[in-house]
Amino acid sequence: MTGVLYLIPCPVSDETAISEVLPAANKDIADSLDYFIVENVRSARRFLSKTGISRPIDSLEFRELNEHTTSPAEIESLIAPLLAGRSAGVISEAGVPAVADPGSAVVELCHKRGIKVVPLVGPSSIILAVMASGQNGQSFAFNGYLPVKEPDRTRAIKRFEARALSENQSQVFIEAPYRNVKLFETILRSCHASTRITVATDLTSPSQFTVTRTAGEWGKVPMPDFAKRPTIFIIGK
Repeated sequence: MTGVLYLIPCPVSDETAISEVLPAANKDIADSLDYFIVENVRSARRFLSKTGISRPIDSLEFRELNEHTTSPAEIESLIAPLLAGRSAGVISEAGVPAVADPGSAVVELCHKRGIKVVPLVGPSSIILAVMASGQNGQSFAFNGYLPVKEPDRTRAIKRFEARALSENQSQVFIEAPYRNVKLFETILRSCHASTRITVATDLTSPSQFTVTRTAGEWGKVPMPDFAKRPTIFIIGK
């Protein structure tokens, strides 16, 4: 029999206590594993230590799966232990694995190889932002990162706005925190004054805030305090 691939969420914010966002059952599953496929070994070790697992951290095996893991042979090697009957846990840098996360590559391969995949409960900044936005939660699309360079970025924003307005589908996207201000300026420049824009910053942390205003209203108030802070953006009707 093959092992099981468990998708283990971790807190979105380092300021959040494990017990506030993850059920105790997740710790029990993590405690049963000795093999982890992670985006970053150092942060994964720190997360598992905070959960209070009983196994010594140094006794665990960690393999990295990140943006540098591009070879099919490398990804195949990651699931070799599962094919041999050993279960594994996937841990992202923040939030849920395999959503806007390189962990999806190993999940895809597990399905192809007939390996059972089990997602565990935990915080997703994308879903939390939609929940708190007041935008359409019946129909929404996550678009990942926008193009960095102009005019591609402006074209993407206008395309998402057109979809939001014509289909009433909330358009969700993210940016590297140090580019938040520049992106927001482009959004306000590109969208109609009546288009609703949501900013959701530092979700689950004590400093979190989620605010939805029209582009016109945003233009009349100070820039949100989100420079270099993890933020979700939503364009809606």
